[in-house]
Amino acid sequence: MRIGTLFISALLLVSAAPGHASELFKPFRAVYKAQWDMGISFGGNAIGELKRKGDSWVSSLTAEALIAEVHEFSEFTIQDQSVQPQHYEYHRKVIGGNKNAVLQFNWNTGTVLNDVSKKPWTMDVAPGTQDNLSYQMQLRLDLAAGKDDLVYKVADGGKIKTYPFIKLGTETVTTAIGSFEAVKIQRDRGSDSKRETYIWFAPELDYIVIKLQQVEKSGKEYSLLIDKLEFMDP
Repeated sequence: MRIGTLFISALLLVSAAPGHASELFKPFRAVYKAQWDMGISFGGNAIGELKRKGDSWVSSLTAEALIAEVHEFSEFTIQDQSVQPQHYEYHRKVIGGNKNAVLQFNWNTGTVLNDVSKKPWTMDVAPGTQDNLSYQMQLRLDLAAGKDDLVYKVADGGKIKTYPFIKLGTETVTTAIGSFEAVKIQRDRGSDSKRETYIWFAPELDYIVIKLQQVEKSGKEYSLLIDKLEFMDP
């Protein structure tokens, strides 16, 4: 999972099992304190937002630090409690090289146009396939609905990848905006994987991500902790 994707971008005060996605999704702006370990340890901020755009939603994240800048967004619709991505972009500037990717979904033909580094190609996608931000929105919906089967097909890097998650229970997480009883989940990478990803969702805050922690194979760590949160008018 890339650095950009980990912001959750996510990202991400109703009952724990809302009847409609519109009851769970409210426009918001969240600021996270981020810590990277890339040979040297340094911090920065990540901003995750969810906005309405007509009949669609736009989830985005922007992160800046001393040597890196990441921006990504996903435009999606919601039908029958299912998130359907329409357009996704990822842009990264970092010392040593940049990366740009654009995905355009066409659900009439069941395809997605990938354009990575200006090298476009098309591949087939099955119903329910997500992008690297929209699956996080679907995860919020599924957790709120009490689902335990948290497995997502994601169009990423020109391939369809499977992202399974495991519920680990609840933990109290203390943040700058208060303490919350959060649902803790783990990305299931298999018993032999040395890479670990944990995410904490707060039911009290519409299952927005309040904490994330990742340990890479090399032992380097990356973490996010929510610092500010503002719900906005639809």
